[in-house]
Amino acid sequence: MDQLREHPGAVPEEIPGLLERLAEVPHPRDPRGVRHALVVVLALTACAVLAGSTSLLAVGEWITDAPPSVLERLGVRPDPLSPKRCLPAEATVRRLLGRIDGDALDRAVGRWPADRRAGADGQLHAVAVDGKTLRGAARATGRKIHLLAACDHLSGLVLAQLAVSEKTNEITCFPASAGNPR
Repeated sequence: MDQLREHPGAVPEEIPGLLERLAEVPHPRDPRGVRHALVVVLALTACAVLAGSTSLLAVGEWITDAPPSVLERLGVRPDPLSPKRCLPAEATVRRLLGRIDGDALDRAVGRWPADRRAGADGQLHAVAVDGKTLRGAARATGRKIHLLAACDHLSGLVLAQLAVSEKTNEITCFPASAGNPR
């Protein structure tokens, strides 16, 4: 979600688009006993990141202090027993983020800025595709993590990324049809 922090500039009219994209992330929980909708937790987390939160603890603190207008716009339900809104705790956010499909979240978060970018001037923009090895990150086996990323040339936003094998040529992982305009 770091890419959201670098390009905040969202206006209230764009929030429904973000919520629609976040709704694409598959729900990992049993629906019984769910107090907070997944899309609400993800949207609150995205807002916290946009506001500068860099840890899950900071995200939880931001959610606790979130402005009522933001909570209302994101669809946080009022608590039926008190006048306050029912907010997810930091532990809830942590558990939920640990269980969701990271690739699905990455696609949703990448599509929203792409939607915003596509609507900005109605023109097509160049997309750069490159492979990188993540510094400071490794799999449980100790192997480094390699990603193939597609970035918007003008804004630098990561539109999509895909994990690739360590010993592969990442170009072979890029679908041939993705480079052919129709």
